[in-house]
Amino acid sequence: MQENPLSPSPAGEQSIRKYRVVQWSTGTIGACALRAVIEHPHMSLAGVYVHGRDKAGRDAGELCGTASIGVAATASIDDIVELGPDCVLYMPPSLNLGELCRLLTAGINVVTTCGTFHHLASMDPDVRAQVQTACEIGGTSVHSTGSSPGFITEAVPLVLTSIQRQLTALAIDEYADLSQRNSPELLFDLMGYGRPAGPFEQFRADYLRASFGPSLRLVADAIGLPLDSVEASGELAMASHDTTIAAGTIDVGNVAAQRITVSGIRRGRPLIRFRATWYCTTDLDPAWEVRETGWHVSVDGDAPLEVTLRMPVPLDRMAAPRCTQAGRTRTCRRTQARR
Repeated sequence: MQENPLSPSPAGEQSIRKYRVVQWSTGTIGACALRAVIEHPHMSLAGVYVHGRDKAGRDAGELCGTASIGVAATASIDDIVELGPDCVLYMPPSLNLGELCRLLTAGINVVTTCGTFHHLASMDPDVRAQVQTACEIGGTSVHSTGSSPGFITEAVPLVLTSIQRQLTALAIDEYADLSQRNSPELLFDLMGYGRPAGPFEQFRADYLRASFGPSLRLVADAIGLPLDSVEASGELAMASHDTTIAAGTIDVGNVAAQRITVSGIRRGRPLIRFRATWYCTTDLDPAWEVRETGWHVSVDGDAPLEVTLRMPVPLDRMAAPRCTQAGRTRTCRRTQARR
């Protein structure tokens, strides 16, 4: 078993040490994380992993909108392992178990936005066993973090339910105005905006159930009301007129918004519900209630609460492909091999 390079060291040594970090993926969020690592006084960017061959070889600074720093991106996991970093910020579109276990086995700690690790008890037993074994071999750990799921589905609900003696229901609504997101491939090809009206595709709801279900289960366990199951469903709204957004044009009658609901069921009824409403315009058919980008949390209990968290950031800045702000609220769950 290898020695964990992140093991506690004397106070004086810790205060001056820089951790060598690799950023894995450089999409919108990945680029934000990449820039934050570059600017962090106690981190040193060791490398960058990219999925697109067109990004391989490009300077890390170019990929996140900063000056060149002399670190070239690679599309090879062999290159990343050879670097021997302290940690990889693992932010792929979806979890690749083989990749993850290779990093952990090689003695590299992992911080990830994959929601799989937010509730260990509901993980696939085989997946959990493989990750646990990889951690034991490499003397490493997985640190799961995020804002949604994470901050809004764990930290905030736990605070708001702490004054309840009896909880009837908890509802979390997320709103995202995508009109200024200049990402045609993301919006039109992957998320399905701009397509002709048709039935909602269940795989999209299943994806969110896999991402947010563990987070809802964690909260339910923490407040002593464990869930029996997690269900997910979705619906679509169409543009009521031709609409031009940053990514292109959505014709009248085509998909302009989607709403996906993930419900934690206890004793036959929803106890904790997360609902994402992502829209490209507010002029919708049918007419939905949409709010500014942010969250609204409703607590139905003996101390009822209605809490709105708005993000006072201009939409064009929030949607920018290169992050210009390093601050981000996070919460986490950690899986570590027993010693």
